[in-house]
Amino acid sequence: MFRLPLLLLLLIGCTLHAASAKPNFVIFLADDLGYSDLGCYGSEIATPNLDKLAAGGLRFTQVYNTARCWPTRSVLMTGHYAQQIGMDPQYGKFPAWVRTLPQRLSALGYRSYHSGKWHVNNAPRVVADGGFTHSYYVQQQDNHFHPKKHMLDDAPLPEPEGQWYSSIAIADHAIDFLKEHAQQHASSPFFSYIAFTAPHFPIQALPADIAKYKDTYAKGWPQTRAARFEKQKQLGLVHTSLSDPEPQITAPSGKESDLEILGPGETRHAVPWESLTAEQQQFQATKQAIHAAMIDRLDQEVGRVLAQLKAMNAFEDTLILFLSDNGASAEIMVRGLGHDKAAPMGAAASYLCLGPGGSTVSNTPFRRHKIWVHEGGISTPFIAHWPQGISARGELRHTPGHVIDVVPTLLALAGDTQPAMPENAPPFPGRSLVPAFAKDGTVIRDFLFWHHSGNRALREGDWKIVSAADNGDAWELYNLSTDRAESHNLAAKEPARQKAMAERWEKLEQEYVAQAGPKPAGKGKGKGKKAEE
Repeated sequence: MFRLPLLLLLLIGCTLHAASAKPNFVIFLADDLGYSDLGCYGSEIATPNLDKLAAGGLRFTQVYNTARCWPTRSVLMTGHYAQQIGMDPQYGKFPAWVRTLPQRLSALGYRSYHSGKWHVNNAPRVVADGGFTHSYYVQQQDNHFHPKKHMLDDAPLPEPEGQWYSSIAIADHAIDFLKEHAQQHASSPFFSYIAFTAPHFPIQALPADIAKYKDTYAKGWPQTRAARFEKQKQLGLVHTSLSDPEPQITAPSGKESDLEILGPGETRHAVPWESLTAEQQQFQATKQAIHAAMIDRLDQEVGRVLAQLKAMNAFEDTLILFLSDNGASAEIMVRGLGHDKAAPMGAAASYLCLGPGGSTVSNTPFRRHKIWVHEGGISTPFIAHWPQGISARGELRHTPGHVIDVVPTLLALAGDTQPAMPENAPPFPGRSLVPAFAKDGTVIRDFLFWHHSGNRALREGDWKIVSAADNGDAWELYNLSTDRAESHNLAAKEPARQKAMAERWEKLEQEYVAQAGPKPAGKGKGKGKKAEE
């Protein structure tokens, strides 16, 4: 029998030990995916790969984002509220004290890789900015079949030849980076940040994926939403009533003239399904089929990345997180190359948005949408899977969490339990979720804070105050232990509680904005680059 020399065995043993001394990290981030859009969170969409991660790990039921693309991404990469780092409103650059997650992980021996959307002030790769070892950057996302601008390691790439689709290309590059890591840096732990642009508008998908859902949504928004809610209750995900649709709500982007371009099938309001014409019902059902197809494809690409992790023997000791940057979007608009009504719906020449009816379904059972900080705008599915580090299989965690928790969680697992903060830097506002990996209810915090586009909220325990810019800024008060649907405003019954929480929100807002430093001239309107919203 052939036997390896003792020295070689020792070297291999040392290499394996070094590789497994710290866990690897993979974050999958979806774009505009609603709370109920995964199969394991209530939907009828085929997401077998993510469902398997949930079955082999944990699903968190009360994790939050910031309600919009760029604030969530900046929080995810820094561990601070967007208001603390000049990202909401946007100042154009981070304060000098900011360190990104890959920069911090690099000091702990990690190599970091980014693939997909960025939408954060600093460049993704340059060590002085984002800190990634490699980056595939899809900079403009006005078309899922043809990138206006994409870059590899900060260098512009030519226009792709042949078929290109965003989720496939993003997964391709993530896999390439992992293959290189396995071949050349197997003794080092890695962090892979895979930021899909799906299912963000324009909703576009491969014809074969759309065909799977051709007739799925013909029954209409209310029936689909009711079925999702029943499944969520059976899964134990929610303990609340189903929120009422709000047909009066119009997203604060897009314009009425867009409806002339999109045609008579479109509507800017989540009106009762039976009030739609047959043409409108078909149009809306097809849009939902395209949205579902994008999520189906995203799941397929997640599966390919997971297969690569298994091929390089990294799957067992990799903490995998999945989440969305905000709730589903009610926006209706036309951008980019415009909309060709003659093109098949979901094709490269079409420019469609899911819209408020479909978004209300995606955000089941919650109120409102992306941009608002009611539960529908800020609630995300959150899956944590790590065979060597999480013994639970298929369990739920009801402890509240937030994207501010991701950086302290990963740093704690990487061995940096008390991260050194640069001069003038505030402490991380988040908490490590590591205790919750073992047992529910073990992460204690005083509050969670939100402010985006004039929409404000604060959560203390099970109590939440929230105000919408389109509702006169009046504070509402809800007990989330029984009413995450935000259907019973208790502000009049609990005026002292509402007043104290509002005062705390005001104090935190002033504190966080001051930490970002002086506002540069001409900055601070809170707008992002349109192609990346």
